[in-house]
Amino acid sequence: MNVTKDIRYIGVNDHEIDLFEGMYIVPEGMAYNSYVILDEKVAVMDTADRNFVQEWMGNLEAALEGKKPDYLIVQHMEPDHSSGISAFMEAYPEAKVVATAKAFTMMKNFTGTDYTGRGIVVKEGDKLELGSHVLTFVTAPMVHWPEVMFTYDSTDKVLFSADAFGKFGALDAEDEEGWACEARRYYFGIVGKYGAQVQAVLKKAAALDIQIICPLHGPILNENLGYYLDLYNTWSSYGVESEGVAVFYTSVYGHTKEAAEFMAAKLQELGCPKVAISDLARDDMAEAVEDAFRYGKIVLATTTYNADVFPFMREFIEHLTERNYQNRKIGFIENGSWAPTAAKVMKGMLEGCKNTTFAETEVKILSAMTEENKAQIEALAKELINA
Repeated sequence: MNVTKDIRYIGVNDHEIDLFEGMYIVPEGMAYNSYVILDEKVAVMDTADRNFVQEWMGNLEAALEGKKPDYLIVQHMEPDHSSGISAFMEAYPEAKVVATAKAFTMMKNFTGTDYTGRGIVVKEGDKLELGSHVLTFVTAPMVHWPEVMFTYDSTDKVLFSADAFGKFGALDAEDEEGWACEARRYYFGIVGKYGAQVQAVLKKAAALDIQIICPLHGPILNENLGYYLDLYNTWSSYGVESEGVAVFYTSVYGHTKEAAEFMAAKLQELGCPKVAISDLARDDMAEAVEDAFRYGKIVLATTTYNADVFPFMREFIEHLTERNYQNRKIGFIENGSWAPTAAKVMKGMLEGCKNTTFAETEVKILSAMTEENKAQIEALAKELINA
């Protein structure tokens, strides 16, 4: 596949994987993207996952059409992108590898060598001339590993963005929901903690004339780039993407579920523009995290469990706080048969979140929802809608 006249796509699709990074379900598989720039000198951008190195090498050889690569540019050392380094360096003994100093340290850890004598260490603003193409390296530490860099080709105005702007899903899979859905789940699951670092690199990118974005996962972006850049700016600044309320619950015998569903129905009845609801014990946790960051208001409904909160709710809140959850309003529904403490525990877990407020309306259920509880839930729904 041609990206431009001189840039070829040589990545691979993975439909064998069940959990990406051992955690995220990927029913549509994954793409491990790699590119080759054909000029007077030839540069290869990243490699592939270890299960697909031979397929990737075949793609590279076909794209080269008899040429020999001069450089392997390693933007990110995560093994799904770097596992082909050793095979490449063995197959092309005259090629040099280009990476940041931290990447070379990781390279030695992963491969047993840092390719002394064959390595070119680059830093912010360094350039590499291929002929008509001039590459500029843009450091992007902690997006989402410390060694990461982007590469900008000023000739074709292409930004090779490492894991940024990536999404779940193989490139040959059907994408009925559009880019944002799986890109959002990918971002908040994997990159979300590092919003400040993403903001920093977006400021660098704003100074570049970018016409095409080539990420290491997901499709090549070559139109309406403002849409993708605006979303990344919203996500990395912890802004509100969609007006609405997301309701998250755990329930043992169904009473808290009933309250959560009543809350969702009441929000819809009162005209809330969008209502999402998640059963944290059964729904994909990464999807729930995605919704918590998408909307500006959330409701947490759970039972007291061992004088704490139900384990799936605790796990969910920990996912939020470790990703710097902020700029939100949160309502609580707690349940307990003799000593409900869930709301207190949840507030304690979330009290360090920046610019986050708790709803004044409190809903405390003692075993089963009553008419009084329904009135409290309606009051909470009105408070959230009018906030």
